[in-house]
Amino acid sequence: MYHVVFLDIDGVLNSNFWCENNQREISNGILIDKDKVKLLSTLVKTTSAKIILHSGWRFWFDSNLKSLRIEAEKLVDIFQREGLSIDGVTPDLTTEEIRLTKKFSLVKADEILLWISEHKDVQNWIVIDDLDLHNSEIEQHQIKTDNTIGLTVEDLENAKKMLLRK
Repeated sequence: MYHVVFLDIDGVLNSNFWCENNQREISNGILIDKDKVKLLSTLVKTTSAKIILHSGWRFWFDSNLKSLRIEAEKLVDIFQREGLSIDGVTPDLTTEEIRLTKKFSLVKADEILLWISEHKDVQNWIVIDDLDLHNSEIEQHQIKTDNTIGLTVEDLENAKKMLLRK
């Protein structure tokens, strides 16, 4: 039995505030706030959770979780420096219309629930995302970040409580 963190990237490991103040880094493909990754690392190490990517960033990896874009490579590098790894990704239930309109939040909950149904050995799980995922079951497990701030110490504490509850 193990714990799972379903992780979104934009609005969690970066934020509108951070992005506005780091345009040079964004143009170089970095896009990630290292301090937010350190918070995530604390959560994962404290709870021994696995990270399952449910962000649009998952499309930047192949089926073996090898990076397909510079942004994905940089994410993996930053994660490795903090002792983190991506342990999997949620399935893709998007349609062409969803991809064109970028309304991924319409299927994210179904993708997460499908992943859980295929992995019966999950003890506790949380979703860290800045979007409303339109599902009451997911809502009970969600740490909803403020996209202008990203992941905070308070989010981290709430996530630990949710993952470690009996």
